[in-house]
Amino acid sequence: MIESEAIARLKQGDISGLETLVKVHQLKAVRTAYLIVRDYFLAEDVVEDAFLRVYERINQFDPMRPFEPWFLRIVINIAKRKVTQRDRYISLDNLNTGEEIIIETLLGDGAPNLEEMAEQADLQRLVWSTLGRLTAAQRTTIVQRYYLDLSEKEIAANSDSPLGTIKWRLHIAHKHLRDWLHPLIHSDPQ
Repeated sequence: MIESEAIARLKQGDISGLETLVKVHQLKAVRTAYLIVRDYFLAEDVVEDAFLRVYERINQFDPMRPFEPWFLRIVINIAKRKVTQRDRYISLDNLNTGEEIIIETLLGDGAPNLEEMAEQADLQRLVWSTLGRLTAAQRTTIVQRYYLDLSEKEIAANSDSPLGTIKWRLHIAHKHLRDWLHPLIHSDPQ
């Protein structure tokens, strides 16, 4: 079944169309949610919620437009809300749910030898921990820009934020990442 047929079935109330959408979009959705919420199990919950929201609101979807951006906007909005709720109760510094292994599984490309794999894993852990220091809004904007490859205008439209706000978040996030990562990457191990 193709995506448009699956959407048509959903619009007719046939839940079997959802299976095709899950198969096509689940992996990217979980990766996106994970980059924002930084907890694999919470990311899975976010994506489940997003698919339920799709089922409930499929009649709001315009079939003349691509499905993925509409769906990922739902994922991002739920992920941001979950991060905000979670951050009210616990600090991001206190989280340790095996992110090192999960981030490599989700984002790693694999490397031809053990030394390169170790260096890549170290760099991924470094970037991962540094991303965690950003605010949820900055991290969400970075994920949308560099992981989902959305333009600043698309991010602004998806988040109902002014373009200037998106540019400012990216600017500040870049500055923080540069300030935090530069000394760590360019330090002399003596």
